[in-house]
Amino acid sequence: MSASLNIAPANGGERKCHVCLPTAPPVIKGKSIFLAGSIDMGMAVNWQTAITSKLAHLPVTILNPRRDDWTWDWVQDISNTVFRDQVEWELDCQDRADVIAMYFDKNGKAPISLLELGLYAASGKMVVCCPEGFWRRGNVQIVCKKYGIKLVDTIDDLVECVVGKLGQVSEK
Repeated sequence: MSASLNIAPANGGERKCHVCLPTAPPVIKGKSIFLAGSIDMGMAVNWQTAITSKLAHLPVTILNPRRDDWTWDWVQDISNTVFRDQVEWELDCQDRADVIAMYFDKNGKAPISLLELGLYAASGKMVVCCPEGFWRRGNVQIVCKKYGIKLVDTIDDLVECVVGKLGQVSEK
């Protein structure tokens, strides 16, 4: 069974989404969205909660990699099973997701998110938010242009793009 998070819809309506958290195997119900992007533990805003609230009224599965128990003390090596399980969960979920919503916080560095942008740019399932001020915005703009990825400046625009992209996905 997958771990889940209870977030009410931003509009106060009925919550229909199912949220999966690491590292339990996700149970995907219907169409799915992976929330890729800045975490930077303390540097980036918790945008995952904001976007989940805005999408909570939809009957979708949201795959959220943010975990409150993450610590920078973890040895970032394949031999560390806690670290490896997290990274493998994220990669597996991105492979399985119908849509990958990526957000670059202007106050963070997000090196892993930049790596993931490169990994999934050609997948056809990405939408990206990269506000002015992000330290590698030019690189993000060029990758998005090359691969035809919709690039926006705000979380509200990202939500709109996610909903549009979900509309292009066949029912399961």
